[in-house]
Amino acid sequence: MSASPARRRPPAAHGAPAEPRPLADLSYWFASLGSPVVARPPLGGDAAVDVAIVGGGFTGLWTAYYLLTKEPSTRIAVLEAEVAGFGASGRNGGWCSALFAASDGRIARSFGPGAAKAMRAAMRASVDEVGRVAAREGIDCHFAKGGTVGAIRSAAQLARARAELEEARALGVGADDLALLGPDEASAMLAAERMLGATYTPHCAAIHPARLVRGLADCVERLGATVFEGTRARAIAPGRVETDHGTVRADVVVRATEGYTARLRGQRRAVAPVYSLMIATEPLPEQTWDEIGLGRRETFSDHRHLVIYGQRTADGRIAFGGRGAPYHFGSAIRAAHERVPRVHDMLAATLVELFPALRDAAVTHRWGGPLGIPRDWFSSVAFDRRTGMAAAGGYVGDGVSTANLAGRTLADLVLGSDSELTRLPWVGHRSRPWEPEPLRFLGVNAGLAVIASADRVEQRTGRPARRAAWFERVTGG
Repeated sequence: MSASPARRRPPAAHGAPAEPRPLADLSYWFASLGSPVVARPPLGGDAAVDVAIVGGGFTGLWTAYYLLTKEPSTRIAVLEAEVAGFGASGRNGGWCSALFAASDGRIARSFGPGAAKAMRAAMRASVDEVGRVAAREGIDCHFAKGGTVGAIRSAAQLARARAELEEARALGVGADDLALLGPDEASAMLAAERMLGATYTPHCAAIHPARLVRGLADCVERLGATVFEGTRARAIAPGRVETDHGTVRADVVVRATEGYTARLRGQRRAVAPVYSLMIATEPLPEQTWDEIGLGRRETFSDHRHLVIYGQRTADGRIAFGGRGAPYHFGSAIRAAHERVPRVHDMLAATLVELFPALRDAAVTHRWGGPLGIPRDWFSSVAFDRRTGMAAAGGYVGDGVSTANLAGRTLADLVLGSDSELTRLPWVGHRSRPWEPEPLRFLGVNAGLAVIASADRVEQRTGRPARRAAWFERVTGG
């Protein structure tokens, strides 16, 4: 992807730098950046580049980073509607984990055990790769690889954890990668109420995601890309991106819009934007941490169906989130959807149920945002060399490290490199579109209701809820 010296860089943006935007309430992560976010200038008119990347989150920025480290002369424009990290990259739970949206078992059934093993190894390597790049580029994202504790707090959860462990062992996952802990060992790591045990994997790091994404944006600029903020893409097509500030022509167009994909013309049914909401507590005293645990900043969850997730932040808070917010008709994305008092109150109550020592701790931040869910819940990365169109996403909430893997893979695909990454089973995968409305609205929200009710049934009866099996069949398991 070479260019003459006169075409090495895209045209400079016109106009004075934008005024700082009031983004501190976007998430705890943005509020704790330490200095106001000043938006970069928008696109100043029509432009021509080698690669146009739509989306200034992890996927787009990692793709730019690896393209430039492999081919420094590549002219890259990153087009971001708001500011880098405005979407899920700056609002997530801060888990840099080896979790992939599709399970090992599902990948093995569809592509064979070897493919599942390769995907698992690539995801684990991605966790460490994020840490290495952050250290090399001087990005202080509070990276702490303490692993993940999955609390087991009922007989039904214990049965499910044992089944997961049995499937993992059958696929060659050893005790060093996934262990089942007894009650005492589990409580020493995470002292939640009613602990019957826990699963533990070392393949996860707690991070400060806004520090990572903002630092990554600075880094790709130093390497030669231009990041245009305040530049909303309206439509993408082979060879061009139409924005509200002009048209960018490019040999390669990368769609890296995740939950915001529905806003692009013709992409309304590509992924469903489903909201995940979060809270953060005030900094907790050391005495409270002595009761709770998480001494190595382990991330934590449990084995209920409706996902919850948390971490101990570097400044001693708990950042805690979960699903439960509704999907909005027509794949609507609005700021008003980011705060749902019922769900935020439920998260606060769940946190106190897990850790009664937090009953008097103040919740200082409440936020949320959309994540991208493909119809078959299977993330993908793809590049069509004939049209120059590339895309990655559909992470179903597990995007921090998956986006890094996507960036490395897209760089290899675009540059024509045949590598282990380009042969992974998610490369070239195509999810069918979501159903049109109102079927999409009814189906997604019915699924959310089913898994929430399954947890209530299990809490009441202590037995696995059969209705959860229906949801697994619908999503592919």
